[in-house]
Amino acid sequence: MKVRVLLVDDHKMFRYALRLILEKEPHIEIVGEAGDGQEMLALARKVLPDVVCMDISMPNMDGIDATRRLLAINSSIRIIGLSAYADQYYVMEMMNAGAAGYITKAESVEEIMRAINTVHHSQKKYLCPDIAAHVVDAVFKPATQETSVAKLSHREQQVLHLVAEGCSSSSIAQQLQLSSSTVEVHRRNIMHKLNLHSIADLTKYAIRNGITTG
Repeated sequence: MKVRVLLVDDHKMFRYALRLILEKEPHIEIVGEAGDGQEMLALARKVLPDVVCMDISMPNMDGIDATRRLLAINSSIRIIGLSAYADQYYVMEMMNAGAAGYITKAESVEEIMRAINTVHHSQKKYLCPDIAAHVVDAVFKPATQETSVAKLSHREQQVLHLVAEGCSSSSIAQQLQLSSSTVEVHRRNIMHKLNLHSIADLTKYAIRNGITTG
């Protein structure tokens, strides 16, 4: 029986290329494509995928929120985070949301197939080698007052990542669908909670803790 795969990514060209590759595999059936989390939730109810290849950064609803919501509807679906991001923040957030695997878009076709086959045919988690190294670092890093981001809310962690990547408040507001004033409030709260006093300090903190690749 073929593995029913749903592709979720806001870049049509990437979806098209990935579909062409996966459709060459005799045991894979692409049952649909979605450009964001909301579209994916509606489509998944209709096509009933076995595996969802999920981008992380998408408009309307990101892959992390979409993963939580989809698994709340159908916990048997296996979700693989397929993203350009390899930093600890996105990996840990996605896995904590219930994803069965995580690989980067830089990986080979063989790696993608290995991930799909592993999560579909077993209850094992699958991480590509680069991502596995990040997870090991996160697990064994000493938990100190300075390095812990657990005190930040999910939204504050999103804002922290984007600020550290050099995004302006208006850009962050657009990506997260917030007002600029709300972004500023989040940024002030982040700096207060982490005892940071400048954007430069915030960026250094993010790089040191794997929230941005630097």
